[in-house]
Amino acid sequence: MRKLTIAAVLGLSVAGCSNLSPTEQRAMSGTGIGAAGGAVIGAIAGNAGLGAGIGAAAGLAGGLLYDQAKKSQTSAYESGYRAGAQRQAPNPPQ
Repeated sequence: MRKLTIAAVLGLSVAGCSNLSPTEQRAMSGTGIGAAGGAVIGAIAGNAGLGAGIGAAAGLAGGLLYDQAKKSQTSAYESGYRAGAQRQAPNPPQ
């Protein structure tokens, strides 16, 4: 019964994330991964709740930093693609 409940909760949580923007997906993924890792480390240290909270905050920050890096990468690619399509030299990033 417990496995069925866990599977149902995980299935519903994944289904609810189907129409999120890439930024929201990366932020939620980072938060979830950070909370899980923080809970494990916190459980070893003696306070799983505090560890999960700290891990979630760190994961959120990491997810948003990753999102900014991917946006910058996409912007640079698109800029170079447009310059190549117009047969111009691309502008180097500033």
